[in-house]
Amino acid sequence: MRTGYLAGSFDPMTNGHLDVLVQGLNLCDKVVIGVGVSATKKPMFSAEERERLIFASLAEVLPGRVDDVTVETFSELTVTAARKAGASVILRGLRDGTDFDYEMQIAGMNAEMAPDLQTVFLPARASNRHITATLVRQIAGMGGDVSPFVPKPVDAAIRAGRE
Repeated sequence: MRTGYLAGSFDPMTNGHLDVLVQGLNLCDKVVIGVGVSATKKPMFSAEERERLIFASLAEVLPGRVDDVTVETFSELTVTAARKAGASVILRGLRDGTDFDYEMQIAGMNAEMAPDLQTVFLPARASNRHITATLVRQIAGMGGDVSPFVPKPVDAAIRAGRE
């Protein structure tokens, strides 16, 4: 059984994150989502809320694979968390050339630290290439409509937080 590890903040889960997760499930039997937590950052959603939104979002597009996903929080190196999760593959999404250059550096460092883990790059669909969680947080924070950029459960949670 091949287990993939998909790390990120998922704050909030975007359509781009969901796209990469679905692609990862096409390659792996199981995907562990590592929700990065930092004591110094103020998140939009708690780790527990992010987990709930990840599952709700996946259930809308791929309900038959929800049981093949687990979510855990981590604050250590991704390679350490991936090993603890039993992963053999680290899944990384790419939006553009800038992402590629940055991710290649990370993949190289990870390969030195953990040669047993293979990094797999998954290209974002054209409709998702411009989406970042940072921009979604900024738009939402200013009262803008983020519905084109996030799954429906995430949009509903953001809207509920404004009320």
